[in-house]
Amino acid sequence: MIKFGTGGWRAVIGEDFTKANIQKLSKGIALKMKDEGVTEKGIVLGYDRRFLSKEAMRWAGEVFAAEDIKAYLINRSSPTPLIMYYVMKHELPYGMMVTASHNPAIYNGIKVFTYGGRDADEFQTKEIENYISHVEDVSSMYYEKAIDAGLIYEINPLNEYIDTIITKINMQAIRNRGLKIALDPMYGVSETSLKTILLTARCDVATIHDRHDTLFGGKLPSPSASTLKSLQNYVMDYHCDIGIATDGDADRIGVIDDTGKFLHPNDILVLLYYYLVKYKGWHGAVVRNIATTHLLDKVAESFGEKGYEVPVGFKHISAKMNETNAVIGGESSGGLTVRGHIKGKDGVYAAMLLIEMIAVVGKKLSEIVKDIEEEYGRYYMEEKDYHFDEEKKEEVYQILLIDKLIPDIPFEISKISYLDGCKIYFNNGGWIVIRFSGTEPLLRIFCEMPSEDEAKLVCNIFEEFLQI
Repeated sequence: MIKFGTGGWRAVIGEDFTKANIQKLSKGIALKMKDEGVTEKGIVLGYDRRFLSKEAMRWAGEVFAAEDIKAYLINRSSPTPLIMYYVMKHELPYGMMVTASHNPAIYNGIKVFTYGGRDADEFQTKEIENYISHVEDVSSMYYEKAIDAGLIYEINPLNEYIDTIITKINMQAIRNRGLKIALDPMYGVSETSLKTILLTARCDVATIHDRHDTLFGGKLPSPSASTLKSLQNYVMDYHCDIGIATDGDADRIGVIDDTGKFLHPNDILVLLYYYLVKYKGWHGAVVRNIATTHLLDKVAESFGEKGYEVPVGFKHISAKMNETNAVIGGESSGGLTVRGHIKGKDGVYAAMLLIEMIAVVGKKLSEIVKDIEEEYGRYYMEEKDYHFDEEKKEEVYQILLIDKLIPDIPFEISKISYLDGCKIYFNNGGWIVIRFSGTEPLLRIFCEMPSEDEAKLVCNIFEEFLQI
């Protein structure tokens, strides 16, 4: 069974991520396009640097060609936001990206984007799953033959994507500062885009982990405090103004400040929202998922704006942003989007906005963080992941979501929500959410409290209660 989670379809290579399943998925989308009468403009396909990504894109393209649907294949490994941009810019009905984003190297997968460059929502992915389930025979056209027939086109739209970002960024302010930037693409696909823009802005740029390595150096291609030690060391050793990291497909971002401190994605969201509203004069709400800092709501309130909470899955964030015309939307895992750009996550654009912020504000990144903390206070977040077997999953699911039991907690509860997993809100402004991952076999706990000790205490209480 091919099932879509919060970030597309992901599977272990050789187990479920196989040529047969990739082509079956492609045939399902082709049939959906035919029934919707949207085959005329075709579909764009891209791939990242994971094992079998390029081959998977070509296998998919051969199926669309056999179904007489033009397939535009990007001829180099590319950021996921480039595919979203191309779908939006060229008004295509669908786009596909072969990637498993920040998952371990044994995974690969496919993200599907719909008209406007949006993540396929739950309704769309359910429909795609239904089409896939009815696929019986899959035909494909030999790749070179499809090119000769004008059904597969190899394209490279990187320049138009880069140029679009450049038009949205205050490049002159960055030029005036002469910043020193360290980049860590985590063996992924962001280096060309980011380095091109930064060099155009006359920055001094150094890159680590830029080679093609399908094992991602033996680490998760996910920018976190534990995976960015090398970037931290580089920033401190060479006195950089900022260290920027992106995940494997460049839709998520990680940041090291000028002191070598890892900035949590929550901090990045707060920084950018604060900057866009206070310094650029934008007006509008902020959208976050259930596992993202409530400090965003506090900042929004101070400017007379509103914060909206949605389930995990960026499709929910982009949908709520579209509905409310919000300034920014994001999640604590490092993905964010800004009004006026694409309708999904873009680590390249987010990185450039942060660099613009340093240039425009005229302070070190650590100083800007300190200014915000002094104005709004601080929350502390504890995050934990737990692996489990199917039996344990059913047990936890029964306790939390069927019986709706919770342990005794030494903080007054204001409300409990089951919007996505179980989220408990406390009167002191803190909260805890317990939910199953939509992309990996994990139980995840996020807890934000006024103090680090309180956050750890509440997590420990749930560990003991659920026996995990």
